[in-house]
Amino acid sequence: MENQKKISIVCFSGDFDKAIAIFTIASGAAAVGYEVNLFFTFWGFNIIKKKKVRSPIGKGILAKMFNFLMGGRKNLPLSRLNFGGVSPKLMTYLMKNRNVATLEELINASIELGVNFYACEMSMIILGIKLADFIPQIKEVLGVAKFLEIAKGGEILFIS
Repeated sequence: MENQKKISIVCFSGDFDKAIAIFTIASGAAAVGYEVNLFFTFWGFNIIKKKKVRSPIGKGILAKMFNFLMGGRKNLPLSRLNFGGVSPKLMTYLMKNRNVATLEELINASIELGVNFYACEMSMIILGIKLADFIPQIKEVLGVAKFLEIAKGGEILFIS
């Protein structure tokens, strides 16, 4: 579709509330016919790691330690007022209680709506991780030049 609207989002943050923003925009845009491309890098990898909890993945002791400390999707902190990790749980409770889609529901909706997931090659090399460490929906591992080629002709958002 040449005239299809397109939005591409650089997902740099590993914060819970920013992940909510990423997937609210992604699923909403995909639902109304946009091509949506998500490019995950550094802290954003926590959102797409296969293991949702802290795990020592990566090549070498420093990478294993760093990836363990970064956590996974179940350890995403709130960007402000995290209160030792309690705030994301409270936010999820409030979302469910008020019948608003949770982060997991937004991620699943994005997958079902055909949002494209990409992982940053350079960040993977630095962190010593491989494609197998991510959820299977990662379409491709690519560099910035290839991401810009994919994003060409649409809007690019950077969520950090």
